[in-house]
Amino acid sequence: MKALLMRSARAPLALLLCVALGACAVGPNYVRPSAPTSPVYKEAAGWTPATPADALDRGDWWTLFGDPVLNGLEARVKVSNQNVASAEAAYRQARALVSQQRAALFPTVSLSGSGTRSGSEGGGAVIVNSDGSTSGGVGGGTRSTYRASLGATWEPDVWGRVRRTVEGAKASAQASEADLASATLSAQGELAADYFGLRESDTEVALDQATVDGYARSLKITQNRYEAGTIAHSDLLQQQTQLLNAQADLAAAQQRRATYEHAIAVLVGEAPGNFTLAAVTPATISPTIPDVPVGVPSTLLQRRPDIAAAERRMANANAQVGVQRAAYFPAITLSGSYGFAATELGSLFSASNSLWSYGLAIAETVFDGGARHARVTGAKAAYDQAVAQYRQTVLTALQGVEDQLIAAKVQAQEFELRRQASVAADQAEAMVGNRYRAGQVSFIELFTAQNSAYAARRALAQAAAQRQTTAVALIQALGGGWKAP
Repeated sequence: MKALLMRSARAPLALLLCVALGACAVGPNYVRPSAPTSPVYKEAAGWTPATPADALDRGDWWTLFGDPVLNGLEARVKVSNQNVASAEAAYRQARALVSQQRAALFPTVSLSGSGTRSGSEGGGAVIVNSDGSTSGGVGGGTRSTYRASLGATWEPDVWGRVRRTVEGAKASAQASEADLASATLSAQGELAADYFGLRESDTEVALDQATVDGYARSLKITQNRYEAGTIAHSDLLQQQTQLLNAQADLAAAQQRRATYEHAIAVLVGEAPGNFTLAAVTPATISPTIPDVPVGVPSTLLQRRPDIAAAERRMANANAQVGVQRAAYFPAITLSGSYGFAATELGSLFSASNSLWSYGLAIAETVFDGGARHARVTGAKAAYDQAVAQYRQTVLTALQGVEDQLIAAKVQAQEFELRRQASVAADQAEAMVGNRYRAGQVSFIELFTAQNSAYAARRALAQAAAQRQTTAVALIQALGGGWKAP
């Protein structure tokens, strides 16, 4: 009879277990919404079709600039940059949360044991009941009770609440992974931009120093001619003003270089006071600009880590709708335990002292004043917000690529014009300088020629740095390099 009752009790539990294992998760299944794209880039005539994927190795894209010093600095970003370290820790935390949420799919098993000793004024027999409690003992004396039991509780995920929670946690972890990639790419791009700014400052310092030296020689000639009475005092004053302004420009360029150096130190995780980059003076201003193949706009969705992060957060928001909808269904809990209870420790684990139990509990909220409906509505609104943010991220990314494409095209033309203007200004300065030293022209003509040449050299140096910075920005806008070199 006892065995028959136990089998009868196990039947509904087994049936419930089968239902739990075969249940479907409530709530909408995730489908990535469409995003606004265009078939080609407007500012990229002759664009190159490509089929990249987010998982492709982007490679060390900065090596395309051919600068070994930059290569060494970039290698330190992943190791020492604190923003990247913070994003990596956030990613590890998100992965741990996935494991934590997944644990709710399995039963919770507990092991317990206890021993008590009690007494009373009188004496009498002590009886251990089937539930482990003791009774009797109307007389004086002491008694002992020992227990050991193994218990388990499990809430079957019949309605998919836990599975939707795990789904959301996975999407959130993937978003954190994309955030890590975005932080890394941002730090790498910022380092490259600061490095090219520093090299531009090196060029400007060299140009300013050469200009100061040239103006100093011109001032000596002007001083001699003034003392000889061949020129007016105003010419001498103008030459002195020109030299002082050039010296001020030199000091400003040195300050800008120091600022870039400090920024680079922080990006590679060093205190600025412990970091120094040797100055490099290029013989000619000829920047290395890598050719970046541009894919059709749709491939941008697979490569940009910020787009990937926004899409994964959208998937997480979708999963939360299912989590909140599951609250409409009853919570089902299975529990069971097996153990022993006795008054003597030596006989605790004998079969005659064994105890067992199992049961089923169902709980359903009958009235909550619309709280569940409000939570579902809020989850749907959060999903709609995530969709809008995703689409805005795509639009902003496409705008960024278009901006950098037109900037790269115009700056290439500007650099060539600046180069020609600098060559012409240098030739004019040399010719007027020779004529001034021969006393054939006035100081005003020399002053004008020197200032024009100086301005043309600085503009050329700035145009060269802008081309490299724009190339970095374009690579960032495309989600990184296209392949390892």
